Amino acid sequence: MELKKKFPVLSKSQLDKFLLFEKIIKKWNNKVNLISRKDIDFLFERHISYSLAITFFFKFKSKTKILDVGTGGGFPGIPLAIFFPDVDFTLIDRTEKKIKIIDFIKEDLKIKNIRTIVGDVKNLKSRFDFVLGRAVSKMEKFVPLVKKNILIQKDESGIIYLKGGDLTYEEERFPNIKIYLLKDRFKSNFFETKKIIYIPQNDF
Repeated sequence: MELKKKFPVLSKSQLDKFLLFEKIIKKWNNKVNLISRKDIDFLFERHISYSLAITFFFKFKSKTKILDVGTGGGFPGIPLAIFFPDVDFTLIDRTEKKIKIIDFIKEDLKIKNIRTIVGDVKNLKSRFDFVLGRAVSKMEKFVPLVKKNILIQKDESGIIYLKGGDLTYEEERFPNIKIYLLKDRFKSNFFETKKIIYIPQNDF
């Protein structure tokens, strides 16, 4: 299995969950547009592997609290929750239908470390170690929106964002930004311009 080659630490139980996750997503995607229908045949590459790429650069400690903003079909939150079963994930989205499906998915996959919220992050007061985002909004809007939700602490904390394209704004605005190029990790053309950016909380 290609996923096992790329992420060899995955157990058989975790791999089984990803296979079941694929089937469930494809079933629900016919009813609710969880992910782009043109991407459904590339689910492992463009959504699951893309989400798990975060694990190359971040090794979250047990009980770390992570917020996935605008989770949509559960990306990157669900793949990361499977990978890090001892980390606490909160998935928020304004679309109730999508959150209800995520609730079904986490029950079917027996995922215990996910809680869900229907709503807008601008109204959320809870704080987390890390906030995740993927194609939610432009960074100049996203950072001011979620910085209130990030714990100010000695340990590492901040924003992790999956992004493609130009990073001029981010590089000029955040002096301590870290940029990880995914083309160095994956051979596929899909990842040629894809990056993971990390903005630590002391940059806000």
